[in-house]
Amino acid sequence: MRSVPVVVVFVLGVLCSLGVHYLLCYLQGLSSHHDMVLHKTFSPIPYDGSDKYNNIPAPIILAEKHDLQHSSSNIEALGTISAAIEMKKTGKLDKALKLFEHAFAIAPQNADVLNAYGEFIEETQSDIISADKMYFKALISYPDHGQALVNRQRTALVVEELDRDFLRKIDDKRDKVSRIPESDPALCKAKKESYFQHIYHTVGIEGNSMSLAQTRSIVETRMAVGGKSIAEHNEILGLDLALKYINNTLINRVGDITVHDILEIHKRVLGFADPLASGMFRRTQVFVGGHIPPTPSHIIPLMDEFIAWLNSDSALRMHPVRFAAIAHYKLVHIHPFIDGNGRTSRLLMNLILMQAGYPPVIIPKHERHTYYQVLEEANRGDIRPFVRFIAQCTDKTLNLFLWSTSEYSATLPQLGQDEINMISPQMHV
Repeated sequence: MRSVPVVVVFVLGVLCSLGVHYLLCYLQGLSSHHDMVLHKTFSPIPYDGSDKYNNIPAPIILAEKHDLQHSSSNIEALGTISAAIEMKKTGKLDKALKLFEHAFAIAPQNADVLNAYGEFIEETQSDIISADKMYFKALISYPDHGQALVNRQRTALVVEELDRDFLRKIDDKRDKVSRIPESDPALCKAKKESYFQHIYHTVGIEGNSMSLAQTRSIVETRMAVGGKSIAEHNEILGLDLALKYINNTLINRVGDITVHDILEIHKRVLGFADPLASGMFRRTQVFVGGHIPPTPSHIIPLMDEFIAWLNSDSALRMHPVRFAAIAHYKLVHIHPFIDGNGRTSRLLMNLILMQAGYPPVIIPKHERHTYYQVLEEANRGDIRPFVRFIAQCTDKTLNLFLWSTSEYSATLPQLGQDEINMISPQMHV
């Protein structure tokens, strides 16, 4: 019995010893951690006495400021959307619209803002195409946005059918133009005027300041216009030469469009303005607004890929207007030349259209902002607004030809002033 107390005492002694040991280790650990925190750290960058926040490289500071601004913009936009919805409920649609526009302006990529704005447009303006565009943008920003997905599923098929219906109407107008005899005096005059209009507006989009009358004079007489730069003269002469090359060589040629064809078009577009760069792919990096085109080393493989698509069955099965618009976008997106990319892309677009029986489409210079805006939307992932814009320009161009012939003018809607001006070049002196 005496052995039991002895064992108990022994066990208690062992436990106490272990407890003291772990306590000492714990205290030592705290002491070591405390020393680690207080110990002066080694920095590989010499301290210059400035505030530590300013030691962060400038891009990081700018990024943090941008994130804060972006966050505050989203908060303000969502608050504005809530106010707009309340205005809508009370029937104050004008005020609600202004609030939606403000929210969209300060947070153009916020999916909630885009979806709510789209719903407002669809419900109050019955503009399903614009509403669908908003839902599409919302899904680009946030692909899993539930309400935008539901809305897009509802509008997508309707919008697709509206687009097809518009293209069918364009085809009907093209067929009417094609039935007009080539010898018809009114058609001959319309073609001649359209030719000058095309040059005038195409170079005008790029910033050329020549009037239509001056453009016509340069093409017809090759005489210089006083007070205008040599570069502006050369832009007009180059486009004239490129159009004639397409008309005489490519429109009726059987076979694929090649890289050589595009280089030959560009050689004429830029031949007067910059002979050394004409017909040559660029060898330096360029920047176009918010778009950074591919590096020079990628141009040749991208152009080969583009040409393969251009002559593919899937592309050739598209509606000609859609095909031409996408071809235009793809080429200008690659931006293979140092200059003249837009003009060459529009000429390629019109080559495709003319091969399908359409007249060369005029993109009016006063719609320059819209033209670049829909190109930017295509860069963000939605090419449909650009295709619609080209379709609208095609429709207007066909209207001009039909209005120029007395047989069809009575069946068309009244033209706007801009379209009347395009028919009456004397107003552009």
